Amino acid sequence: MLAKDYETISKKILEIDSKVRFAGVANNKGELVAGGQKDDVEKLLAEDDVKMSIHYALQKRDLYTNLAYKIGNETASITEYEKVTMITVPINSSELFLVSTEPRADYLKVIDSVRSELQLSG
Repeated sequence: MLAKDYETISKKILEIDSKVRFAGVANNKGELVAGGQKDDVEKLLAEDDVKMSIHYALQKRDLYTNLAYKIGNETASITEYEKVTMITVPINSSELFLVSTEPRADYLKVIDSVRSELQLSG
């Protein structure tokens, strides 16, 4: 799949819910290859902090991969913080779709939308 497809998907995910703050794709090197933050939301993380957040999401995925043989592959991960909810949806072994929302967003709707868009473009 091309990064151009990811840009389109990221834009669609940003538009599905007013509580979505950020949508994008990171590779296994921790680089953001598509997407970004909505223009009208306050940045909570500096650029280096975003990279760290991506690194932690990748680390968490790697940890759960170790249990996959017993519990199946990870399909999504949700971490709620006081100021934001972070959602990751694995795309393949080397890419993650990342979304951050305002607290209490309908994250199941967001996850379903990400999966649906990824299948449509795949």
